[in-house]
Amino acid sequence: MGRLFLYVLVFSFSYAIQAQKAITLENIYSKSGYRTKSVPGFSFLKDGRHYTIVKDGDIKMMDVTTGSLKETIFEGGKHTGKSGFSGDFENYLFSDDESKILLESEEEAIYRHSYKAKCHVFDRKSGSMSEVYPYGKIVNPMLSPDGEKVAFVFNNNLYYKNLKNNNITQITTDGFKNKIINGMCDWVYEEEFGFTRAFYWSPDSKKIAFIRFDESLVPEYSMHLYTDSLYPVNVTFKYPKVGEKNADVSTLVYDISQGKSYKTDLADMKDMYIPRVKWTNDPEKLCIFKLNRHQNELKLYIWDTKKKSASTLIEEKNKYYIDITDDLTFMKDGKHFVWSSEKDGYNQLFLHTMDGKQVTKLTQGNFDVSAFYGVDEKNKKVYFQASEKSPMQKHVFSVDMDGKNQTNLTPTLAGTNKASFSPTFEYFSNTFSTINTAPTYTVHEKYGKKVRTIEDNILYGKIQEEYGVAPIEFFTFTTSENVKLNGWMLKPANFTATRKYPVFMTQYSGPGSQSVTDSWRGAEYWWNQMLAQAGYIVVCVDGRGTGGRGEEFKKMTYLQLGHYETLDQIETAKYLGGQPYVEKTRIGIFGWSYGGYMSSLCILKGNDVFKAAIAVAPVTNWKWYDSVYTERYMRTTTENENGYENNSPVYFADKLKGNYLLIHGMADDNVHFQNSVEMANALIKANKQFDTYYYPNRNHGIYGDNATIHLYTKMTNFIYEKL
Repeated sequence: MGRLFLYVLVFSFSYAIQAQKAITLENIYSKSGYRTKSVPGFSFLKDGRHYTIVKDGDIKMMDVTTGSLKETIFEGGKHTGKSGFSGDFENYLFSDDESKILLESEEEAIYRHSYKAKCHVFDRKSGSMSEVYPYGKIVNPMLSPDGEKVAFVFNNNLYYKNLKNNNITQITTDGFKNKIINGMCDWVYEEEFGFTRAFYWSPDSKKIAFIRFDESLVPEYSMHLYTDSLYPVNVTFKYPKVGEKNADVSTLVYDISQGKSYKTDLADMKDMYIPRVKWTNDPEKLCIFKLNRHQNELKLYIWDTKKKSASTLIEEKNKYYIDITDDLTFMKDGKHFVWSSEKDGYNQLFLHTMDGKQVTKLTQGNFDVSAFYGVDEKNKKVYFQASEKSPMQKHVFSVDMDGKNQTNLTPTLAGTNKASFSPTFEYFSNTFSTINTAPTYTVHEKYGKKVRTIEDNILYGKIQEEYGVAPIEFFTFTTSENVKLNGWMLKPANFTATRKYPVFMTQYSGPGSQSVTDSWRGAEYWWNQMLAQAGYIVVCVDGRGTGGRGEEFKKMTYLQLGHYETLDQIETAKYLGGQPYVEKTRIGIFGWSYGGYMSSLCILKGNDVFKAAIAVAPVTNWKWYDSVYTERYMRTTTENENGYENNSPVYFADKLKGNYLLIHGMADDNVHFQNSVEMANALIKANKQFDTYYYPNRNHGIYGDNATIHLYTKMTNFIYEKL
């Protein structure tokens, strides 16, 4: 049977090559032969009539309505060598009055999102360039609202520079690696609360609020880097795992005129998080988020910098947990703010007064608001992104401040729409794509009317045609527990229902995530198409616990991560195995990170339905992951022993029957290499054969020095050989 199948597969593949170009891993991951065009550095200017882009190392100002070049604002090449500027930059940011540009270059990664870099300020009026801090690379530089100062972090201490006289002031002095951090996040805040800069200019540029992390008592994790030296380099950093000590956090306010900092008083801060800090439009009023360790009680405080006292703005409690977002806007009238909450079962927007009272629910319907774009106070409009009709599609909406006249601004663009509004809200740029069509970048009036196209990737369809790609189709099915699940399926271009095909399942499945969306998938799209060219059906299904379907669907996995998700992937495999065109003995599953955790659980608990599984950087026991993420969904091992034991792959190693490929980066600071080592140990103890690939010096993304194509070559060969 195996030899006959291989003959049919090779014959079909050879026939496909004659009819179309063969998709190759080299073109996907080395040569970028299938890369789409984008609009690098797009940013609206304050007047709402112009925007900037980066082209050939220059910042160019373009007209919104015509797309014509109005001015080249900054020419990198002309300033090479000035104040140590290399001529190239990775990021740029205007001052509020747009008279100055902050330029970051020569970036050097710290963790996944954070980095240090050289930083220069370009004065548009004088044409001068100046380096912010000539003594080393700095972190998170930020211009003050008046454009006269730059604050930044260097060696865990907070500084600011006066651009008028070039004086540099060191605000804190106690910063020390693996002990005290001022003004930037520790590892776990960066990864799980999604921000790196932890200092904030007041609206009048007279104060800087910042978060201080005391991580002295946080346990350390060490990794080895192999550099061709006699001994490996040991990298040690603070990483709080489940139930362990977190950093003690506090919020301070530095007064520039006094040259002093003082600590805000938010009462009991034991085992508390400060996941967000934001100034109101009143320069004397600071908003501070305070979240308990279980992450089910959130308070927003207003700290009065004159009275030096705190008052509660709003408080929320949840029977599961509260997701932290940036969906908070204080209105210029000083009397209201807009806030998002899941308190009604879906993430929706609400209007409140500054005493915390709810004025109105702005958005109406059984759907999740997936992005909040802002408030046009002049025209009393709120703009947002939501999945109104289907969790697989996203559109841009407006609604009046009284909650009426909710309008879809992109009704004809069935797929995924992502907007960026001009400061005046007169125009918005829209990025539109579907699962089968590359992104299109357009400009629209505030009522949704298309003004023009910036980039349409119109030639991309010809590339797809040359390679004979097959359309990805959406489908739904109902499980034995009467749960309706959404999925997509990619069949070979020469598919015939009378033949039986092997199935390759891909998924992520993490809390609130979505893999089944009508949106472009980049390199993953082409890898899946390559597998389809080789005769595989590729399938993805979002099980319970994923997003876009309201709070109850998303949070039902609370305290038992992996349980329902695994059941749903096994049900998917059984459903597919019941289709006349599927060879049910040849179903495999793949996943990375949470997806790798899931693919591991699936081949163990679903050993009668899965023939093969690939797990990249998987969590194999939740007790080895970080405190913020894991406790949000699982609490601690002491509180939820069964939840951990019943859903950790290491405890089910003896159930392995199929082919299992375990892959990990040895310098993964996120999901530690420890997870795969312990999994390997459990499999060896159970006398189970498996395949494994480890990548020295590579982090959670496994890239650099051919690591990506090396990884995908191994995974592709494993699929061809084992499935």
